[in-house]
Amino acid sequence: MIIGVPKEIKQDESRVGLTPAGASTLISLGHKINIEKGAGFLSGFNDSDYSSIGCDILDDKKAVYLNAELIIKVKEPLEQEYELIKPNHLIFTFFHFASSEKLTKAMIKSGAVCLAYETVEKNGKLPLLIPMSEVAGRMATQEGAKFLEKPHDGFGILLGGVPGVAPANVMILGGGISGTEAAKMASGLGANVTIFDNDLDRLRELDNIMPANVTPIFSNKLNIEKEVKRSHLIIGSVLIPGSKAPKLITESMLSEMIPGTVLVDIAIDQGGCFESSKPTTHKDPVFIKNGIIHYAVTNMPGAVPNTSTTALTNATLSYAIQLANNGWKKACKKDNSLAKGLNIINGNVVYKEVAYAFDLEYKKAETFLN
Repeated sequence: MIIGVPKEIKQDESRVGLTPAGASTLISLGHKINIEKGAGFLSGFNDSDYSSIGCDILDDKKAVYLNAELIIKVKEPLEQEYELIKPNHLIFTFFHFASSEKLTKAMIKSGAVCLAYETVEKNGKLPLLIPMSEVAGRMATQEGAKFLEKPHDGFGILLGGVPGVAPANVMILGGGISGTEAAKMASGLGANVTIFDNDLDRLRELDNIMPANVTPIFSNKLNIEKEVKRSHLIIGSVLIPGSKAPKLITESMLSEMIPGTVLVDIAIDQGGCFESSKPTTHKDPVFIKNGIIHYAVTNMPGAVPNTSTTALTNATLSYAIQLANNGWKKACKKDNSLAKGLNIINGNVVYKEVAYAFDLEYKKAETFLN
């Protein structure tokens, strides 16, 4: 199969869809890889790293798409890429369709097959989302601590305090991968951490694995309203696979918060879990509303591309091999976890939550696998 790896064009996105090591594995299996010139540079991989193992380096993004059957990316296609995507393409990347009607309709119009990293599901887990969730969770604490500093208009508190001075209070919404990693980082720095979830079994697990300065709390409106009043850093990491994130922090709650509190919305890719959130970029990562600092960068792991690209390829490669070896239909028939990644097939929405988000017709993916 001919595989294309284009350079990412989303603002401040420095990752690439495939490492040289991953490309080498696919080439050893008989596949051909075309990679856009400079695609891996910001992740720490030179064109020579790819060409030396047999990849063809193409100067033109259009040529990468034109000659490929499988496109491996990191982020969703942007508007200037829409016309490059054709019915013969299988696009394997993060899409987060439920947060963008424009993208959804463009991919329907393209006629391509869209297989989303974020909805591939195995044993109740999201294996292709996990590595980026781990990165985003750790970064959330790191970035939150930075913007709590006074030069950034934060409250001016050190996350872990010092002997004789109390640490910051960190509130985390969601006890999944991102929330857990954020809690590990914050607790490791010495903060007082409260982590919210509505799954009692998960709360019990967190109670067993977390240190004494992390308190798991059942998530409900009253508990959230109480905690926001004393928190210095609030991290939103709520995920409903394929759906828009619920708005757990309302705009009216901002007036109840400590001035200079920092909100980090990891869920912004899925619309955000703070009502006051709006997407930001790494170059302009925050905005202030009612005295509260909002950090809502839509591609947080893009700031640490060497780590993120390697972690992502480690997770996606086995699935890319299945798709390249067997084609998407046969691969999805053989592996139901991969089939769950199918969101759009040849103009048809086959992921229920995406169809419901925009009142579109839903068809079962199985219809197209037979």
